[in-house]
Amino acid sequence: MTQFTYQLVRMHPSIHREALHEAAPTSLLPVTRIDAAHLIRVLRRLEVMAKRQAPRIAFKAKGRILFVDLAEIVAVQAEGNYVSLRHRPNPYLLRESLSSMAEKLKPYGFIRIHRSVVVNISAVEEIQPLPTGEYRLRIKGGKEYLVTRTYKDNLRDLAQLWVGPERLSS
Repeated sequence: MTQFTYQLVRMHPSIHREALHEAAPTSLLPVTRIDAAHLIRVLRRLEVMAKRQAPRIAFKAKGRILFVDLAEIVAVQAEGNYVSLRHRPNPYLLRESLSSMAEKLKPYGFIRIHRSVVVNISAVEEIQPLPTGEYRLRIKGGKEYLVTRTYKDNLRDLAQLWVGPERLSS
């Protein structure tokens, strides 16, 4: 088997240690022998990992199956027996319950803010407390939604770190 000698400063975690053969150090940097075929396999795997796309949602619309990046969906709003995916270029109407969509989207950064609205937390630009104990929430594009008292605790998920003297009112 042909082997090449490479000086590795950092190893990617997907390189298997058993495939690496340590050589006697000849410089300040560690010298490692790597099987060329294995190196090519690892590089191909890294290339696939780099090309992986953001999470997507698939749904049927007008006789076709569409794939949309979840990051492009700013909100999901109930409309009778349907939900409207508020997609930046144009909304899509799906026959699905809002509670079902909220559960499916929760692991991807969506929160329920109203009995008829789920929003993508990465699309939220601002929240404003109202005297009624509710909040006004603005998403990218300027659309505003009301956050009812029932769902206001979900707003804590909007940021990992809250600073300053005022926090969300309980």
